[in-house]
Amino acid sequence: MNILELFQSFQTQEQAVEHLEAARWRGRPVCPYCKSEAVGRHASGDRKGQRWQCRDCTRAFAVTVGTMFHGTHMPLRNWFLVIALMLNAKKSASSCQIARDLGMRQPTVWAMMHKIRLAMASSEEESSLLHGIVEADETYVGGKPRKGNRRNDDKPNKRGRGTKKVPVVGVAERYGRVVARVAEAGDLSAKGLESFINRFVDTAASLLITDEYAGYNRIAASMRSARINHQVSYAEGGVHTNTIEGFWALVKRAWYGQHHHYSRAYMPLYIAESAYKYNDRKNVNGFETMLAIMVGA
Repeated sequence: MNILELFQSFQTQEQAVEHLEAARWRGRPVCPYCKSEAVGRHASGDRKGQRWQCRDCTRAFAVTVGTMFHGTHMPLRNWFLVIALMLNAKKSASSCQIARDLGMRQPTVWAMMHKIRLAMASSEEESSLLHGIVEADETYVGGKPRKGNRRNDDKPNKRGRGTKKVPVVGVAERYGRVVARVAEAGDLSAKGLESFINRFVDTAASLLITDEYAGYNRIAASMRSARINHQVSYAEGGVHTNTIEGFWALVKRAWYGQHHHYSRAYMPLYIAESAYKYNDRKNVNGFETMLAIMVGA
């Protein structure tokens, strides 16, 4: 759903609430407390909040109870707009930009965006194992520009391992999905990479392609694998890591072009956002899918 369609569809809070009810319950309202279907509209007739009453446990509730929208003071229409703007931004969008676009406070938008990223991260945890041709690689996010500030600086800033940049490890299914995680201490060791790949890849039904990094020696010995030496070439027929490298490019563009800085504490959420949007890139109903995830449908 694009922004114009969203504006036309949700002119009032009541319309937004009814849409969320349809996304969560699909015409069969259920009490979030006792799971009873014996519910009806609340006797107060409060249409703005669209409250319901359970005839079994006698508790009143709204469609937002038990969802990521629970307790929010922000109109649902604003939530829908933030979700749409995030999903439509291939290389991410900053909270400052969205706050300016919607006339909202930047800290409010920042908090809303992180809730949406939490939903994206939770959905990725439930995904199936990758299989087929799978590419594995690691990248480093953050730090200073590669070149020094002065044009005649003969010592460009160091790249990759040994820097203060944050390592991120990922696996990508050729023409399919990607899984990426911020690497903790030991995750880039041979044992750590083996554990990561075993967790997210069906090793019996996959061909693993990596670069020459020695950390992949252990996992490469236990499954079908191939390697590309980047000092010689970037591709030899079907042996390449261009898929995962393309995903890393999107991650870096989001960092350089939009956010400019990730705190270490929140970087997993930004990586989860990039992975979710990459994996959902062919979904023409991405807005509805995101709503369903956020209400637990």
